[in-house]
Amino acid sequence: MLTPEVLRQVRRLQLRARRAVEDPLGGAYRSVFKGAGIAFEEVREYQPGDEIRSIDWNVTARMGHPFIKRYIEERELTVLFLMDASASMSFGTINPTKRDVVAEIAALLALCAVSNNDKVGLIVVTTEVERFVPPRKGPRHALRLIRDLFVQSPLLDGTRLQAGFDFLNKVQHRRALVFVFSDFLDLDYERAMRRTARRHDVVAVHVRDPRELEIPEVGLLEVHDAETGNCILIDTSQPDFRAAVQTQRRNRDDAFRQWTRAHNIDVLSASTVGDHLDALMRFFQARERRHKQS
Repeated sequence: MLTPEVLRQVRRLQLRARRAVEDPLGGAYRSVFKGAGIAFEEVREYQPGDEIRSIDWNVTARMGHPFIKRYIEERELTVLFLMDASASMSFGTINPTKRDVVAEIAALLALCAVSNNDKVGLIVVTTEVERFVPPRKGPRHALRLIRDLFVQSPLLDGTRLQAGFDFLNKVQHRRALVFVFSDFLDLDYERAMRRTARRHDVVAVHVRDPRELEIPEVGLLEVHDAETGNCILIDTSQPDFRAAVQTQRRNRDDAFRQWTRAHNIDVLSASTVGDHLDALMRFFQARERRHKQS
């Protein structure tokens, strides 16, 4: 439902994202994410310095002097957002929640995409695909996606990213740029994600909250699992317990980074604390450096 508060949030986010896109972010997006291939542009007469391998021998034979084929890069991309809308994405100990972070980063990327004449679409998944917006062009379409990110009210609480990857692979046959927004607190999605990464350019946007990495010492604390509804009582005054939780999460993050690196999946780390525009710029710059070295 488009309440006045939601409309204010959408307008605020749209204005902020538009200013960011007009700054270096839009140029960084264009330079980092290339088109799917090359397309024929024209045949013209050979000039000194032209690549000999570009000569069109059929035209050359007909005209009696050399002609070459010229190609241009196919710049147009299809950008898909695969959004984890499970209950854990509503978590946020300060402000905003992880879902708010997803909305802001997706808004920045959506406006970058449409400003470069790229198509952009959305897949929302919990334990099943709950919403699909096919990729289209244009600022009005981008605004619709931004609005959908705010008003989306998931029907289910759980997480099953595999369902999202399987759906994406069925509906998107041509190579696309896929941003996966999730905290990746899920199991058995790796095979489906790996299959998606073989067909598409996949970027994992790993969204976290500081309290998921470090538990404060506040004595007895009741912890509620938003996805299962289970509650447990923990004693945060025990140093060994807090250290074990931190070690477990760091090990999980390290394993995720190693796995994505092994399968050529870029990772953009995002937090409920920090500037998302800066995080995007750092990611673009790091990706461009890495691709120049490869």
